[in-house]
Amino acid sequence: MTTKEKAVVLVSGGLDSATVLAMALAEGLECYALAFDYGQRHRAELDASRHISSALGCQAHKVVTLDLRAIGGSALTDDSIDVPEEQAEGIPVTYVPARNTVFLSLALGWAEVIGANSIHIGVNAVDYSGYPDCRPEFIAAFEAVANLATQVGVEGQTMRIHTPLMSLSKAEIINRGMALGLDYGLTVSCYQASDNGLACGVCDSCRLRTEGFMAAGVADPTRYV
Repeated sequence: MTTKEKAVVLVSGGLDSATVLAMALAEGLECYALAFDYGQRHRAELDASRHISSALGCQAHKVVTLDLRAIGGSALTDDSIDVPEEQAEGIPVTYVPARNTVFLSLALGWAEVIGANSIHIGVNAVDYSGYPDCRPEFIAAFEAVANLATQVGVEGQTMRIHTPLMSLSKAEIINRGMALGLDYGLTVSCYQASDNGLACGVCDSCRLRTEGFMAAGVADPTRYV
């Protein structure tokens, strides 16, 4: 019996991360889903993450609790900062300082513990909100750190950070997921979703999601307020 290669997949509960998980599973990987309860405004995504991981058949689903509200600085972790309803120039206030750096660091730790040699994350440099930690330069730099700072790296193995959505448009991402039979109705992308997962329909994330389904020619399964 052939042993499957293990992978840690960051599964936030949103459209992109669900697609990444579906792609990793389609490659025959044994997937370990990782989500973060970091004090985010849109906590419905945590329930979505559990549902997605269960529906797709992950080996395990782990939620790590952090308190990024302790430093704030983002509309997603500070209730005094409103989630914008119009697209703005530059880095938006929904950017969470150091979020992907922290998330990937913890994913790296879990990967070492379970013997996984890859981490999969749904960052995207095409249809994204201007976040600096979603760029290919950041991923390349973190992968270099991962191979310098870990036992697997020192012992001559390679830790890879996979970003299969990096160069895809939102419509292309949706089409990839649909081809794999992914139910996007399970996902929650809204930055200010209600407790039961209803989307606001006006935030930046909702706008990108809506435009993506329209461009893909796919019916939008999102449940809106």
